[in-house]
Amino acid sequence: QVQLVESGGGLVQVGDSLRLSCVASGLTSSFYVMGWFRQAPGNEREFVAAIAAVSWLGRGISYADSIEGRFTISRDNNKNTVYLQMNNLKPEDTALYYCAASRNAVPTTTRSAYDHWGQGTQVTVSS
Repeated sequence: QVQLVESGGGLVQVGDSLRLSCVASGLTSSFYVMGWFRQAPGNEREFVAAIAAVSWLGRGISYADSIEGRFTISRDNNKNTVYLQMNNLKPEDTALYYCAASRNAVPTTTRSAYDHWGQGTQVTVSS
């Protein structure tokens, strides 16, 4: 049984940082593209970042325009874990953040390309 478990969310102030983690079990995450999505109340779930199964010198990584330069995605295949470092957080970053795994060959922003999803971790940025 595949499980993706996110952690690291919380309530922070504008300009603060958070690091989200997602631990995968029941699959070998090194074979999957791993991604982060987020969903704010009343909005569609939107792409945040994705990383290829093997990423080298920043290649094989994709970011949404809205967060590029502030967020960094990384992975540790030995730990079956993907991370999202979020810096300079803004109120508009408030959302439920989901981890997802895709068997796509390259990082994709398309929600339907992801086969497995976590339950999400809440990030709230207070002004």
